[in-house]
Amino acid sequence: MAKHKSAKKSEKITRPIPNWIDAAPKALSEKASKDGRDITIEDLYAWELPGNPQVSPDGSKIVYEVLSIDKESDEYRNTLWLIDGDSAPRKLTSGQWRDGWAAWSPDGSKIAFTSNRAKGSQIFVLPIDGGEATQITTIESGVEQFLWSPDGSKFAFTSKIAPEKTSDSDVKVITSAYYKFDGMGFIDGNRSHIFVVDANGGEAEQLTSGDYNHSQIAFAPNGYEIALVANREENWDIRRERDLWVIDIHSKQMRKLTDGKGHWNSPLYSPDGKWLAFMGSDDPYREDVNDGLFIMPTRGGDTRRLGKKLDRALGDTGMSGPAGTGGRSIQWTGDGSAIDVIVSDCGDTHVVRFPKSGKQPTMLTPAGRHLKSFGHRGDDLVVAAATPYRPVELSLFTSKGEKRLTHHNDAWVEAVYIPQPEEFWFESDGDTVQGWLIRPRGNSAKSKKLVPAVLNIHGGPHAQFTPSFFHELQMFVARGSALIFINPRGSTGRSNDFGKAVQARWGFADMPDFIAAVDHALEMGGLDPKRLGVTGGSYGGFSTNWLLGHTDRFKAAVTDRSISNMASMYGTDDISLVGFDKELGTPWENPIGFWEASPLAYVQNVTAPCLIIHSEEDYRCPMEQAEQWFMALKALGRTVEFVRFPNESHGLGRNGKPKHRVERLQRTLDWFEKYL
Repeated sequence: MAKHKSAKKSEKITRPIPNWIDAAPKALSEKASKDGRDITIEDLYAWELPGNPQVSPDGSKIVYEVLSIDKESDEYRNTLWLIDGDSAPRKLTSGQWRDGWAAWSPDGSKIAFTSNRAKGSQIFVLPIDGGEATQITTIESGVEQFLWSPDGSKFAFTSKIAPEKTSDSDVKVITSAYYKFDGMGFIDGNRSHIFVVDANGGEAEQLTSGDYNHSQIAFAPNGYEIALVANREENWDIRRERDLWVIDIHSKQMRKLTDGKGHWNSPLYSPDGKWLAFMGSDDPYREDVNDGLFIMPTRGGDTRRLGKKLDRALGDTGMSGPAGTGGRSIQWTGDGSAIDVIVSDCGDTHVVRFPKSGKQPTMLTPAGRHLKSFGHRGDDLVVAAATPYRPVELSLFTSKGEKRLTHHNDAWVEAVYIPQPEEFWFESDGDTVQGWLIRPRGNSAKSKKLVPAVLNIHGGPHAQFTPSFFHELQMFVARGSALIFINPRGSTGRSNDFGKAVQARWGFADMPDFIAAVDHALEMGGLDPKRLGVTGGSYGGFSTNWLLGHTDRFKAAVTDRSISNMASMYGTDDISLVGFDKELGTPWENPIGFWEASPLAYVQNVTAPCLIIHSEEDYRCPMEQAEQWFMALKALGRTVEFVRFPNESHGLGRNGKPKHRVERLQRTLDWFEKYL
């Protein structure tokens, strides 16, 4: 294998400025402590992570969720907190439960939420002025999504319903391509259906039927119609199309709003009920990476796209940690004149306002943060966001700027040293690419004592790293290595063409970006070119394997939930029938193409010691991918170790058992310390 030659020293490239933004509010000034202790893996247990802010109808109160970890039980906990006016936040719920997805009653007197304190996840209602929570639903399979009706008299919710058993056999008989899903396991014919139940409890009434899934429900202001997303076509299980529908809760009649040729999501009625906003693309196979925002009249008329010139991904596509809780990414303004949406842009996520009139979108939040969810308080915004200086907290953005609302992690932030990422832009194969370098304490461009550096590659590939606080990345730095991370071609946060650049060209298209990033980081000084490592998960694991087979620059590697053989992955994962055909086709039609796109085809070139990490219940990148990579390296006599995590899925690093997350990270860091 030929040695890599360093590229010529690149000229300084600055961050591109989108032409669609207006001036955003001023952010609070922050700085990192230089005297704190180094971050440890055990800090995973220290945080309280707020999210999903919900503002009361009168704007005076905010309820939000806080995610934490109970180390003793090795479980996650969610509690609800309340901010009343200018008072300090106080806890509304407690205990060994996961209370979440809070929603105010229309009159503001109660909070509804889901909790696992009963069998499954059920709806509970809590009076805001005090009292005990009352259980509303008792549905066996638990509640997924729920909504108050506009008059507060009932709830609509979705729940998975299993088909009736015809025998006592434990044998699985499969006829649908949609029979397993990562994080859920075997689905066994379960389908998501829509129900309504009285707000005081009682028997739930099922509205939808059939062998279909229904999701993303939204009540119309009239109180008797619900918008939803479903594919109710023949062979839906092997198709990517998703349509918008409306169901009448009295007659149960369904009306299709779209033509079966697109992939639509997130329907939301305007306050006056005259418009339905939604996101998506008329390309059901998602060749387009950046979805659009649309509105349609609810009683007939043409659909319009808003912000046509906004060539960015809608929604939070950022990857930083810790994850925190979820929340809304699209909301109408109170007067119905505009729609606010989270938009991913060049490593940041913002709230962007799209006027219904079609005028230019306006950025409402500043750069330099990973914004995860938001709510409206009159004309102001309540946001849950992380920054490079801290994990997620809640802030209020007004026309005057930012005000912090929560301080759950302030004591921890003040106690630790959080080195800040240095942003850089570089040229690669005719494109400009964004990256960051985080240096360990004491290292600088002028350091004579060089430190090892690890390239960390994100999954997706249609996602983006953000510079905001990410515990896993910071741990490499705390242990003495510099950390390089970039948003290569294929990432979100850039143009549609940039995101599509790797389609059907995994490895081939983006390898130049990774090599150029390493070259650029080395030019920045202080890094040892002889001690380079590489790691990544999912698509990042694929890229790690690919790089090992195509260059000898990396002296150690950790490949996590990776892909090694594209042909055997087809049909053994949970999404291949709706993902592969527009890129590589099928293995029987294109066997050479599948093989040439597989890292396993180049495994004989691997020389670096490789640690393989994989979850035994990973249905996205099946275990057999790791097994093939391991056995090939063993057969070739290479240095390799294979670590399998039981009872874990593809999301181990984000939401797996806390003790497994700790061990996964510990083994990764130990591997690089040993071989770099």
